[in-house]
Amino acid sequence: MGRIRGVCSAMALFVQRVLIGRDEIARRVDEVGRQISMDLERQSSELERRGEPVGPVVLVPVLTGALVFVSDLIRSMPVSMSIRPVTLSSYPGAATTSQGVTVQGGVPTDLRGARVLVVDDILDSGRTLGLLRRLIEAQQPQSVGIAVLLTKLKPSGRAEEVRVEYSCFEIGDEFVVGYGLDYDGLYRNLPYVAAMGEAPVAG
Repeated sequence: MGRIRGVCSAMALFVQRVLIGRDEIARRVDEVGRQISMDLERQSSELERRGEPVGPVVLVPVLTGALVFVSDLIRSMPVSMSIRPVTLSSYPGAATTSQGVTVQGGVPTDLRGARVLVVDDILDSGRTLGLLRRLIEAQQPQSVGIAVLLTKLKPSGRAEEVRVEYSCFEIGDEFVVGYGLDYDGLYRNLPYVAAMGEAPVAG
């Protein structure tokens, strides 16, 4: 494979090809952030028209994968909000397929009446977002939405089908890194989304 400009040789070794470039990501994330803001404003106006209270906006980013995505997304959301991160893991270590969900950091427990937006890096098996949506909905928020950077197309279906209100990009069923997504804790700092080549073999 050819050398990818701007990436050190050690990192480029297993990066097969760039799927989504940094400029394309920036444009789309800005677009989605503005759309979310407009939808929240419309929701506020409708609640006020009906004489109902307008709940606070709470973003729940899933760490660590959504770290880069949410930091860019909120810059395009000129609305009052709080941010309540949660840490879940479904790709432990060098795994390249979902291994089930482990809750590593506490899910907020005071979301009753809030307008909640879960932010994650990728919709893959559906287990992570499905679990998180159920945990949040059990608290009776005013609304729950999900925004993801990537939706992975799964011809054979997902382990759990999950409704996602906002998705920046669709990709094929392959393992990707960059822009917050990692392989064994590495590659999160790549400014683009790339497909992995053959992963290193331990030993």
